[in-house]
Amino acid sequence: MMNLTDKIYIAGHRGLVGSALVRLLEKKGFTNLVLKTSQELDLRNQEAVAAFFEKEKPKFVFLAAAKVGGIVANNTYRADFLYDNLLIVANVIKSAYDNNVSKLLFLGSSCIYPKMAPQPIKEEYLLTGPLEQTNEPYAIAKITGIKLCETFRDQYGANYISVMPTNMYGINDNYHPQNSHVLPALIRRFHEAKVAGLKEVAIWGSGSPKREFLFSDDLADACLFLMNNYNEKEIINIGCGEDITIAQLAAMVKEVTGYEGNLVFDTSKPDGTPRKLLDVSKIHSLGWHHTTPLQKGLQTAYQDFLTKQQIPSLA
Repeated sequence: MMNLTDKIYIAGHRGLVGSALVRLLEKKGFTNLVLKTSQELDLRNQEAVAAFFEKEKPKFVFLAAAKVGGIVANNTYRADFLYDNLLIVANVIKSAYDNNVSKLLFLGSSCIYPKMAPQPIKEEYLLTGPLEQTNEPYAIAKITGIKLCETFRDQYGANYISVMPTNMYGINDNYHPQNSHVLPALIRRFHEAKVAGLKEVAIWGSGSPKREFLFSDDLADACLFLMNNYNEKEIINIGCGEDITIAQLAAMVKEVTGYEGNLVFDTSKPDGTPRKLLDVSKIHSLGWHHTTPLQKGLQTAYQDFLTKQQIPSLA
């Protein structure tokens, strides 16, 4: 159990998940957070990471740092995604062990599961089939992080846990036109269409694939819950246990952004995996459930987008 004065290092504190963790911990009254930007501490540099841990001696670590991006970025910078993420997980986990960190929580990704895994996806499906090719390097780096946590536990008794979140969205998301994920990409596209007065917005594919989305503040809440209540070797999924079609999602984003044109589905473009839903019965059985409905979360994310982009709202 973490005390309010314990030294807590959040790796990746400016990202979508890390910033949500900082907000939550500060709100709960934790007073000893250690935060370093990538300019201040390059987690790919083994010597720098070792020196940082030797100096700071954090008691708890949330490992949320990663090189991330959407399908295009993952598929274009394949070597970078594998190399950079391997270095990050290896350096942080080893230095955590060398400096007697009491507990570490590693944030993985749902892309670690086989492309054609049965739905909903149970934790035990890991390494039972081939990965999705477009983000295989990123997934392999994340699987390596999981295995480092498991093996440091096996060999040294380290209390390192690995959590697998579903698709995330929320405050501090990435809205880059090429490198963002589906939901922030939709928010940007609908907003820009509204500003430009476009009569229609094209969505890739048929709109029939189903995806699950979790608000980043809910993920932070789950991570804090698991840091205090979960000490097992086995990975654990974090999600809402509900999914939605891309067509339904697009209609919801259209409503939230106030776009009044038409939706057009470009069926010449690929749909991707038909469904991707995590089985969250394990975390539900421990007593944690998400609390933010998708509509409410989208409204918060859109307002954050307007603030971050310094784009005037037309509402």
